[in-house]
This record gives sequence, C-alpha cells and structure tokens, in this order.
Amino acid sequence: MQRATRATTRQADKRAVQEPFVPERTSGLASYPPPERWDDWEERGPDGRVRRYFLIPTVCFNCEAACGLLAYVDKETLDIRKLEGHPFHPGSRGRNCAKGPATINQVKDPERILYPLRRVGPRGSGKWERVSWDEVLDDIAGRMRRAFLEGRQNEVMYHVGRPGEDGFMERVLWSWGVDGHNSHTNVCSSGGRFGYAVWMGADRPSPDHANARFIFLVSAHLESGHYFNPHAQRIMEAKQRGAKLAVMDPRLSNTAAMADYWLPAVPGTEAFVLLSIANVSIQEDWFDREFVRRWTNWDEYLRVVHPGCPVTFEEFVQRLKQEYARYTPQAAEQLSGIPATTIVELARELARAAPAVATHNWRAAAAAHLGGWTVPRALFFLNVLTGSVGTPGGTQPNIWDKHVPRPFAEPPRQKVWNELTWPKEYPLAHHEMSFLLPHFLKEGRGKLAVYFTRVYNPVWTNPDGFTWIEVLQDESLIELHAALTPTWSETAWYADYVLPMGHAPERHDTHSYETHAARWIGFRQPVLRVAREKLGQPVRVTYEANPGEVWEENEFWIELSWRVDPDGSLGIRRWYESPYRPGEKVTVDEYYQWIFEHSVPGLPEAAAAEGLTPLQYMRRYGAFELEKQRYRQYEDPVPEEELAQSWVDPENGRIWTLTPLPHSTNIVPVPGVPPGPRGRWAGVMVDGEPKRGFPTPSGKLEFFSRTLWEWGWPEYAIPCTIESHVGPNQVDRAAGEMVLLPNFRVPTLIHTRSGNAKWLNELTHSNPLWLHPSDAERIGVRTGDLVRVETEIGYFVDRVWVTEAIRPGVAACSHHLGRWRLAEGIGGERWSTALVEIERLSDGRYRLRQRAGVRPFASEDPDSRLIFWGDAGVHQNLTFPVQPDPISGQHCWHQKVRIVKAGPDDRYGDVVVDTRKSMEVYRRWLAMTRPAPGPDGTRRPIWMLRPYKPDPSAYRIDSPTGRGDGPRPSGA
Repeated sequence: MQRATRATTRQADKRAVQEPFVPERTSGLASYPPPERWDDWEERGPDGRVRRYFLIPTVCFNCEAACGLLAYVDKETLDIRKLEGHPFHPGSRGRNCAKGPATINQVKDPERILYPLRRVGPRGSGKWERVSWDEVLDDIAGRMRRAFLEGRQNEVMYHVGRPGEDGFMERVLWSWGVDGHNSHTNVCSSGGRFGYAVWMGADRPSPDHANARFIFLVSAHLESGHYFNPHAQRIMEAKQRGAKLAVMDPRLSNTAAMADYWLPAVPGTEAFVLLSIANVSIQEDWFDREFVRRWTNWDEYLRVVHPGCPVTFEEFVQRLKQEYARYTPQAAEQLSGIPATTIVELARELARAAPAVATHNWRAAAAAHLGGWTVPRALFFLNVLTGSVGTPGGTQPNIWDKHVPRPFAEPPRQKVWNELTWPKEYPLAHHEMSFLLPHFLKEGRGKLAVYFTRVYNPVWTNPDGFTWIEVLQDESLIELHAALTPTWSETAWYADYVLPMGHAPERHDTHSYETHAARWIGFRQPVLRVAREKLGQPVRVTYEANPGEVWEENEFWIELSWRVDPDGSLGIRRWYESPYRPGEKVTVDEYYQWIFEHSVPGLPEAAAAEGLTPLQYMRRYGAFELEKQRYRQYEDPVPEEELAQSWVDPENGRIWTLTPLPHSTNIVPVPGVPPGPRGRWAGVMVDGEPKRGFPTPSGKLEFFSRTLWEWGWPEYAIPCTIESHVGPNQVDRAAGEMVLLPNFRVPTLIHTRSGNAKWLNELTHSNPLWLHPSDAERIGVRTGDLVRVETEIGYFVDRVWVTEAIRPGVAACSHHLGRWRLAEGIGGERWSTALVEIERLSDGRYRLRQRAGVRPFASEDPDSRLIFWGDAGVHQNLTFPVQPDPISGQHCWHQKVRIVKAGPDDRYGDVVVDTRKSMEVYRRWLAMTRPAPGPDGTRRPIWMLRPYKPDPSAYRIDSPTGRGDGPRPSGA
C-alpha cells in the first residue's frame, strides 16, 4: 500500500483539525446565560414566579472528567436551585451527562451527614454521637504527633478514592514526612497505566477523538466511564465527519452499539488480536517506517536482544517481521473468534486513516486479566505503526493536555519507604498495592496508628471485602480510622470518626484532565460561600457557608497540620504559613491566589485584560484554557539555555542537563528522574538534532523496555501476550466454567457516590447477570430466574437477564449496584441500599443476606415517599479474591465461575464468602511475583512514575531478595 509523504500528510492533518473552542461558540448550544448577567440572572419557574440568581461556576465531582457546572443560587434564599452545564468549560463545553445535574440530589439528600460523628461502643456496632470539630482535630492531631515523635511516620496513612486535585495532598504528605499515600488505582487503572508508561513514560493516553479518522476503543462503555462526557461528544463529532469506530468488548455496550466494528473477542485474547492487526501492517509494509525509525528505540532492542547483529533499521524491520509472524489473522480467529478477514480489514483501515488513529484503553481488558497491561501496550503499538502519536486525530501522552499548577513553598520529599503500600514483591507496580492492605496487616507486616479513608469505600469497592471488615474491626491493626466522606458508606460504618466533607459545589479544587487536544484548568469552588461573599458577607472558613458543619478537605488538612505541630518544632507548621502574611496560617483563598498568580501561564494576563485579579477571574469563569492544539511536541527542540549545561549519553543519545526545573512544566522534565548528580533529562538526539522526545530512559517510544528486561521480566520486554487467568485454555466450558465480566460501568451511576442521588437511582437500580441464550438454555434458566454464581471463595445470588448482547461463555454483571446498610435508619442512603444482616457461619465464613430492599421512607424530601423500586442490586465484589497482576499490580477483575440454578435456600442478594480461602488465593498470586531489588539494588526503577515520589535515598534496599517464578508469555 502506497503511503503519502509526511509533508502531504501534515497538510491533510491541518485541514482535518476542528476549529478551536472559543467561549462565544459552544459547539452547538442554542442559548445560555451570558456571563455579564451571571451576577443577576432572572428566570421564570414553572410556578410562574420570577427568581433572581447568582450563576456561579464549579466542577462536577461525580467522575474524573471534571465537567463544568453552573450553580443557580437563589439570591433571596441562598438556596442552590439547580446545576446545569457550564458553557465556557473547555472540556465539557456546556454539556453534562446525567451525573452532573444530579449533584443537586447529593447536596439536598435528607439523610446526608451534616456533623462530625464519633463511634460509641465497639467498632462497627453502629452507635454514634455528635462531636465538635475541635474534639476531632485535637484527637487525631495528638495521635499523629505521637507517631511522628516516636519515628512511626509510616503508621499514618491517607487512602483516597477520588482525588480532589493534583498537588494539594502531595504537599500535605511531604510536609508530614510520611510515605502514607494510598489510592484506589490498582483496582481501577494500573494495568492501563503501566502499559502506556512502558511505551512513553506518561501513564495515560490522550486521544484526539474529534479529529480522528479511525477510533479504536478497548472499552466497556467509553473507556468504562473515564472522561465519559467529553470523549463521547468528540467521538460523535468525528463520526459525523466520517470517522470509523471499532470497539473491542465481549459485551454489546452503548458504545459498541454505535461502532462500525464490534469485536467481541474471547476474554483474554484481546492483546493477541491487536498484535495480529499489527502483524498484518508489519508484513505488508503498511506502517510508517520513518516514524518508527526516528522515534522508537529499535537500535537498543538490537544491541541488547540480538548482540552482534548489524544495528541498522533494515535489520530491525526483518527482526520485527520475525517476532510477530506467529500473530496471524487465522491464529487470532481460532483463539478469539474475531474473523481473520475482519482483522485484515482493520489493518487496512488503520493504514488509510494514518496518522489520525485515536485509541484508548483504560479499565476493561487492561483491568481484567493477568497480563492485562499487555492490551494497552499492544493497542498503542498500532499508534506507533501508523505514526499516529501526537498528531491531529492521533493519540498523545496525557501530560501534553494536562496542567498541574505547583503550589507555594513545596516541602522536601519523604525519606522513608512504606512497604505496606509499596512491598518488595511488586517493584514495578504502577500504584500502591492498596487492595492488599488488609492481607499485609493480617500477616503482621505492620500496623496503622491513624488511617484516613477519603471519598473511598474499600469494603464495598475492593475485592474480598470481608477481609477488609475483619481488619477494620481489629483495633490492634488500625488504632484510629477516620472516614472523610460526603455520604454514608459500608466502610464508614467501621470508622471511629465519620467526618462530613463537601460535594462538588461545597469545596475548592483545581482540575486538569486530558479530555481533548488542549490544556485547560478548572476551578471547583463552594458556591454558597462565593454567593455570600458577593453579598458582602465575609466567610472565614467554608463550613460556615455549607449546610450543617460540612467541611472541605483543603481546610481540614491545613487545620490538622497546624495542630499536629502547634509550636513548629516538627517542621510541619511552616509549610502552612501564608505566603502573604508571614507566620500566619494560610487560607484557601491565599492558597489559590498564589497558584493563579504564579503557576497558570497566561491567566494573569487574561485576568488583567478584564480588570480582575487571577483569583477573581477563576471565581467568575471557573475555567481557563492555557493552550489549544499543539501537536508533535516530541519534535520540539531543546532550548539553548538547557543545551548550554548539558551532555549526551553516548549509548542512547539521551541529553542530560544541570539547569534547574521550571516551577511549572508541561512535557519535560517530568517526575521521572529527580535532579541529582547527573542532572535531569532534557531531550534526546534524533538524526543529529536535540529534540524534546519522551520521558522514557531512551527519550523515545520504547518498543523495547530495558526496564522489564533488567528487572526480571525479559520475556515481556517488547509488545507481547500473556495468557490470562481466564483465557481460553484456563476455562473448562465442558465442566460448566464461564468467565464473569464484573467490571463494566453504567453511564448513570458513580460507584458509591451516587448512592444519595435519587434521580440516578431511579434510572438504574439493578444489576442482573447478563447471559447469552445458549448459556441460559444450558443452565436451564430464563430472564428473571435466580442463579448462584460460584467463585473461588464463595458465591452470590442474582437474577438473570438473557440477551444476545453478550458473547457465549461470558457472563456480565455491573459493579455499580449492591449497596447495603446494617441498620434501619443509618449507615446508608435509603435511596440505594438494601437492609442486610451479616452472619458469621463458621470460622472465616460469612453470609450477607438482604432483609429488605429499597422502600419508600418519610423525610424532608417528599420524593422519598414516592420510591417505586425495591431493588438495590447485588454486591458481587465481596465474593472475589484478590488477584494482583505480578507486574503492574492491577487487580485482575475477571473471574472464572460456575453458574447454577439457585437452590431452595438461596435468596436474591445472598453473598457467602470464606476469608480463609481468600487468604490462600492471595498467597498463591503473591508467589507469582519476582521481587526487588533490581539490578542497581533499588526497590523500584527511579525513572518510573510513582505517586508522592520519595527522595531517591528511600529507593535503596540493603539486602538482596530472591526471585520467584512468574507467568510465561503465551506461546513461549
């Protein structure tokens, strides 16, 4: 197939780029309130009454897309009447999915927690008393201070589900000197992140959907909900201009239903199918040879893997054809069920669309399988082969389309390493091994003095929730548990303090995400506080304006840190002194004032043009676009000032410099190699020219990962396949075994945060088990029948939905439903939870049984009496053992199950689990790892991304550790 020249291609690309977003044209919105009237907007309601409003921008908190919202605040009553789309937000452009407007339900939920609560009696007994914030802060601060004074820094842990913003908590935890950050990422996206990070250093892709000519998603409904609304808009814009869409998913999701190609591959074969597409492109020479030559580390691959052979690009091409020859379309068809003709057609379509191929995989298969990280690695290989990296309509590193402003006076990084979150067994894990925390504690690896869960519900969200309950109830393992949460949750039930925190319009955060090919920053703000200040009513702290005594986290952490170090002797207090009032406690206004004045390029000038300060500008508009589309940033030259103090690594052309890091940065330098004796990365030599390149050890896209090669996994150093734990050879269909797909999202719910959104629960309130008609016939069930789904450690009972929208041999159940509470009027929102009882059947065995479903109830909201649904769904995650991928650390969500008719004693929603078996499974998967140290005696490659990265001195390991056996590559 003939390829156009790069010059011709770039001209075509330039014509394809959509017109840039401007506030005056919001992509088809018919009308919206003009900003000059936002301080006094009039609107006639359905009752005929004219109301006057403040229209105050904020940011949705109901998924990571951070879409803009406009709060309509009644000027007379200071009541939030509704939330609509923010027309000037660059990511969402005035449009929202159902989750955004439903924020009003969360704010006005009659059962929400409004005051801090302290447990009375044994942990988990469900008895609470109201306490003051002073009591809460003094108790927690005192415990933390004692831990710090006694050298127990790593006994303080902050475990977060939905981060508020980048930058704030780094500063807090660094100021404490702890390695105490824990996250939800390894039950979410570590598989996807690792697959991308190995290629390009950045851990997330940013597809330019709107300008693509071909879009390829490995997806469970638009990347399982990641950036759902901003991506959905732009995918449809591309389709309207003729782009093709392919969706690989064994379930016919909403997105797959809109696709030109639905690819329901057998679970565990996704990477093989993708590599077979790549193989066709390679064998037929349909790939962009010049891009691959310039921007991949093919020469390093030849020198290390094939020493002695000629280090020429033609030699590499021949080796490439040999490496992937076994991934034939015919072999892929036999393994996956995807026709060979379709695979060849896809390869041809991608070549035609190059270099405007947008791809994305986030959760879905990457979070499903042992070796799931090989799926995004194989998917991005298609971008590399088509030259669709950083191009209009292509896919680029997320760091190009994301801006993280740096706050004032950053503390030094911690000099300790926490093996409860970063154990030696998982040196390459992309994020903390968070879901293994209770298993580590039960094994005696440590304990916690103070444990914060923030907007996180591990009892419900994580696998093996009963093991979490066992540990949360053991005060010798967790001395104090404080749940910072806007809503009740199953985990908060086992806390010592339940501390109410704000919803989207009740808090401050900055946000920037890779929603499209541009950089923007959004400002979430407490709208009632802003409204009072507009009326000349000063507000000292946000909880004075919020309902009850609902705090925002930022002010909580500032106040707590101040009390931990009341006299400044610990060196913590100084990081919370105002940059404008030396010695005085910083306020949230001052914190963001400094950021907007110093750390958002272009904002001070834009604000000055309107006669505003930067903070006033962001309070008024709620978002700022720093930069529109700028492509191929890897081709940017290294600035002269950096070259003046630089040297070149003779092995790979990597450019190192001694020039200091700028305060705020975009592409490089990245948080990869910290400044040190050798300096930092600045770029890479390409054809004799100093280019910015990529934040990888080679400075290029790494077809060959020397990191995997040297850290004990050489067989996976290039894009490859790993046999999944639920792959075709692991599932005995003749014995009735099936694959359960439990990790798909529905577009109307938000994990546990949607529990108190009545509109969303009215839309979706059940999670039946999807079964293909052939499987239903074999089992002998029809739609509505009860079945028992048996996992390795227990079972759950659910109703069946028979549908052809699922691949035979696969069952599917959404993970959004199945919320529960243990008491009639407390512990969970009655819009969404079933009343349950938990019975300990024998040592280590538990049964959760529903006593009552959702029912109407009396409250201040008259709608609570009108509830018509009774279903709360089934909590399946309790029955899943932990299955950590030994490389990426991702929990592998797919389960090998047996599905049988429910027995006479089974009831809908029953869950039975044996935690002794779950510990056995944990140990079996742990044995698959190949622990640190690496070749340089460190715990982890220093160049790799790591949240809350410590000082380089913390990476050292004093004694060597043996290695174990791991999974082998498929076909090896």
